[in-house]
Amino acid sequence: MALDDILLEAEEKMIKSAEVIQHEFAGVRTGKASPELVTNLMVEAYGTNMRLKELAAVTTPDPRLVQIQPWDASTVEPIRKAIEESKLGITPQVDGKLIRLPIPSLSEERRQDLVKAVRKMAEEGRVSIRANRRHAIDEIKKIQKAGEITEDQLADGEKEIQKLTDQYTAEIDKGLVAKEAELLKV
Repeated sequence: MALDDILLEAEEKMIKSAEVIQHEFAGVRTGKASPELVTNLMVEAYGTNMRLKELAAVTTPDPRLVQIQPWDASTVEPIRKAIEESKLGITPQVDGKLIRLPIPSLSEERRQDLVKAVRKMAEEGRVSIRANRRHAIDEIKKIQKAGEITEDQLADGEKEIQKLTDQYTAEIDKGLVAKEAELLKV
């Protein structure tokens, strides 16, 4: 494998890691209604597991309410069950073909717990990015030992990988700061 291929693969994996963490941040409840709270919830419907967004329209008609309108009335009960079994801590209100999720305001203690959870998610993302860095550097060292690149190219490759690592960990940190501010805002 060429040096450029290794760098490209490392960057793709780091981008993916950062995206996964940002996506997880979006799923953390902040006391404000957001469709992202439930859109990726897995629902057992039609004999298989499907994401809620594949089964229903999810809207936020006001800042404290998430509204779910299933496209098929037979999926109302599986959606309700999936929401109750999730870790959201919100009790769904079923009204015919409509499911409403009233979002209660968060207590100070709950806000602090959520901040801890978000920090843990961010650290997992940083660990994933560092693992990608370690793997890429090992690959570069292998091709250098095989004589495919010079010592200078090895050093340049390691610097480039470190630059990518710094860039994507900073992206996660920026997302963490924004999510913490959102959680702590009353």
